[in-house]
Amino acid sequence: MSNAYQVFYKEPINLENEFTEALSLATHLMDYLSSETVREEISRCHQLNATSQQIQSIIHEEVQRLGFQSEKRGLFQDYQVAALRPDFYRPVGKSGIILEVERGKTITNNMDLLDIWKCHVCAHADFLFLIVPVERRSANGTFIKAFDSVVRRLSTFFEPRNYINVEAAFVFGY
Repeated sequence: MSNAYQVFYKEPINLENEFTEALSLATHLMDYLSSETVREEISRCHQLNATSQQIQSIIHEEVQRLGFQSEKRGLFQDYQVAALRPDFYRPVGKSGIILEVERGKTITNNMDLLDIWKCHVCAHADFLFLIVPVERRSANGTFIKAFDSVVRRLSTFFEPRNYINVEAAFVFGY
C-alpha cells in the first residue's frame, strides 16, 4: 500500500494565514498516515466490505490531538440540511477545516463530490481534508483507482473558471 497526496488551491490565496496553518496540519497528517504502523493498520482494515468508520477509528486519536472534533454539530444550522455533520472539523483562524474519510463509496456514490459540496456550503470552513483509498478492490475482483479519480474530479473546482468558495482541498490517499 502506498500513500498519495495532492493539494488544490485557488489563486490568489485569500486566507493566507489559515492556508498556511492548514498546510502545516496536512503535512503532519500525511506524515502520520505514511508511518509504517498506521500503514499496516490501514492495510489490515482496508479489505472488501470494510467501512470508512473502520479507517476513521485508526486516525481518530491523532486527528483529535491535532484539534479536530468528531461529528461537529451546528455547522450547517442555516440550511435545510441542519443535521449534516462532517466526520471531523477544526477551526483555523477566521475559517475551518472539514475532514472527511471515505472508503468503499468514494467514487461509486460520489462521496467525494458530496464532501466538497459540504465544505462549499459550510459557513465555518473554507478548507477540505479528504482521505480516500489509493485503490479499492471491488466485489468482482477488479481495482478502482479511487485517489486518481478524486484528484481528477476535484481539480476542476480549482480552475479559475470553476472556482467555488472552498479555498483549498487536500487529498490524502491510503
